[in-house]
Amino acid sequence: MKDLRITLLSDGSSDRVLLRHIGWLLEQHVRRDFAIQPYWADLRSITPRPKELSDRIGTAIELYPCDILFVHRDAEGDLKKAEERFGEINSAAAPFDASAPPIVPVVPIRMQEAWLLFDVDAIRRAAGNPTGGKPLDIPSLSETERRADPKKLLHEILRIASDTSGRKRRKFKVRHAVQRVGDLIEDFSPLRQLTAFKRLEDDLKHVLVVNNWL
Repeated sequence: MKDLRITLLSDGSSDRVLLRHIGWLLEQHVRRDFAIQPYWADLRSITPRPKELSDRIGTAIELYPCDILFVHRDAEGDLKKAEERFGEINSAAAPFDASAPPIVPVVPIRMQEAWLLFDVDAIRRAAGNPTGGKPLDIPSLSETERRADPKKLLHEILRIASDTSGRKRRKFKVRHAVQRVGDLIEDFSPLRQLTAFKRLEDDLKHVLVVNNWL
């Protein structure tokens, strides 16, 4: 079995949960004789820390050698900005020669938390209360992608799902719970109704076909 190494370069550390989405897509399409090896490009300890996207891409490729590099940017709820983000990623990737890995943009219309707000069971389990019965009032995926702050919404839903109060509510580790939601989701196919996720899947499939990995 051969390794297929993938690296995610994300906007922030919490966005490494997107490796779960990417890993699921790869499991749907990659040839069965490949073992997927995922890495998150942690550039926080680099001094001086690269700021320009092209420098960050170059550093990620150097420190986390891979077969496919995924570059994440949020579109902040703006379809026009989403296209700008794709342009920024493609422009930053342009200077790299043919020896560099193919680069696949990951551009949620909202923050990546919008891509976690659909699996009630995973949310309840991540909150540590799998049999809880409190209504969570999770909006539809299309509505979630229109919300101004899906991160705040997911945090609040996780706190409600935990069914805690007082000191326990204050001690609830919501950021850890967010990562657990991603770990616990087994089927990301509902996200295919979102244009941004479908575009990610199509771009990934193109790379897999070109490289005979599909």
